[in-house]
Amino acid sequence: MTTDTKILPNGFGRLWTAQTVSSLGDGVTHAALPLLALTLTRDPMALAVVTAAGTLPWLLFGVLGGALVDRLDRRRTMWVTDAARAALLAMAAVATALDLLSVPLLAAVAFLLGLGGLFFDTAATAYLPDLLGREPALLERANSRLRGAQTAASGFAGPPAGSALLALGRAVPLLADALSFALSALLVRSLPAAPRPVPQARESLLRQARAGAAYVVRDRLLLGLALRPAVGNVAFLAVETVLALFAHDRLGIDSIGFGLLLTAEATGGLLGAAIASQLGRRLGTGTALTCTAAVEGLAILGLATAPNPYVAGLALAVCGAGMGATMVLAPSLRQAIVPAHLMGRVASTSRMLAMCAAPFGAFLGGWLATTYDVRTPLYAASALLLTMTAVTATMTSNRRVEAALRAATAPTDTPDHPAPALEPAAGASTPVAP
Repeated sequence: MTTDTKILPNGFGRLWTAQTVSSLGDGVTHAALPLLALTLTRDPMALAVVTAAGTLPWLLFGVLGGALVDRLDRRRTMWVTDAARAALLAMAAVATALDLLSVPLLAAVAFLLGLGGLFFDTAATAYLPDLLGREPALLERANSRLRGAQTAASGFAGPPAGSALLALGRAVPLLADALSFALSALLVRSLPAAPRPVPQARESLLRQARAGAAYVVRDRLLLGLALRPAVGNVAFLAVETVLALFAHDRLGIDSIGFGLLLTAEATGGLLGAAIASQLGRRLGTGTALTCTAAVEGLAILGLATAPNPYVAGLALAVCGAGMGATMVLAPSLRQAIVPAHLMGRVASTSRMLAMCAAPFGAFLGGWLATTYDVRTPLYAASALLLTMTAVTATMTSNRRVEAALRAATAPTDTPDHPAPALEPAAGASTPVAP
């Protein structure tokens, strides 16, 4: 039986259900928290504090969190984290019902939810290869389903549900998200146990975190996979910062039309996630990643030059498809080649780089739009994405991917340092189907 004909294990269905339910709750809270903040203040800086609080855990504890996850039981980390988030939101709902809600309280809730997300997402990324036996094709199929469900739940269903639930009472969206986390915790707790991380020499958490970050930097393939979302976030945040203004001033789109514009992007994301595995098989994972990066850059250029809302919507849908495919292929490859005892640190390092890059993109977009024109951030983002495509093309080439997949089955010399991967000889077969 070939890898492509293997089926996903029963445990994956429970993990998929847990993450889908949790993503739906996340979408509810994502819409409800800013609206709750608006009931308390109209100060833009106060609103920004609530928004930024959710990203701070990745900036402050990203690599350390990954090192801690690599020391812990991944399944237990996931369900305990979700149970804690359920309790946190239940307490926040009680505080809201008692009229004790405040901006500092909302910021604290956003920060702690973000901290929980750091541990859950990192542990889930590390647990999935254990559940699927590190099979590249199964990992791609699983990540495609997880990504599609997350987009549908948090991007389509969650935000409108959050707005509707808020109309029933300020505490209702918080209670709904608490229930989603509680259900997710129960489902995750029923998953099969994964092997515990391999015990390592007694080292400080900081030293192990540094070793994980160094592992990414020293491996050109992993570094290329990490640079993609980091540079991409600079570009995409530059666009997102001015997108509403661009849509209003250049395309004549009202608030309802702007919502439809964002829906077009999310729809493209679903399509990209669905076809990612096919792209990987036809082109090879490395070439597919290069193509999706180029598609994103060209789509943003198309958005900048769009003469009407329909072309703009099409451009955003194409960009979303490129991002959706990338977010399936890249994590699947990383999960297939990184040693299990390093998976948490490698995943959190890559995520931290992406999160740290986002504020620079927002600042860049605002500065370019203020200094030049509202279209300038879009042109700059396109140029940045296309440049990044050229720089990382050799870092994530088919040959390098094939060599890494072969090396993943060979023993390494030391726990925290990769054995050198040999490049295929000239004339060797090209891409291995993921």
